[in-house]
Amino acid sequence: MAVYKGKVRLVIKNYPYKYRDYSHIAAEASLAARDQGKFWEMHDLLLKKSPQLDRASLIGYAKELGLDVKRFTESLDAMKHSTSIEKDKKLAVDMDLYNTPTFFINGRKVIGNRPYEYFQKIMEEELRSAKK
Repeated sequence: MAVYKGKVRLVIKNYPYKYRDYSHIAAEASLAARDQGKFWEMHDLLLKKSPQLDRASLIGYAKELGLDVKRFTESLDAMKHSTSIEKDKKLAVDMDLYNTPTFFINGRKVIGNRPYEYFQKIMEEELRSAKK
């Protein structure tokens, strides 16, 4: 994002895996952390700590990140972001997506973790074609 500042936009959608016990609550946790300005910190911590994603662990991670734990827990327990998460899941089904992560760069589908250079090549191609 720093290299292409002002030229690209990042949009994140949640797609909790339906066969994982804690995927939905983990998505809730990332969005509850986002409400307190720490989405990426929680995101990274969830990846690092997976599969320990039960409620008690998530609350512990919120403490570790210095979040307002009461506010975080209330959001988690109320499933405050459930509607948004369900919309994201429907979008994934409508787009026939089954893999995470999946990226779209101007409609070009990229499945799975890829090295930066892979994304850079596509972004450079797309930026060049946008100038024409």
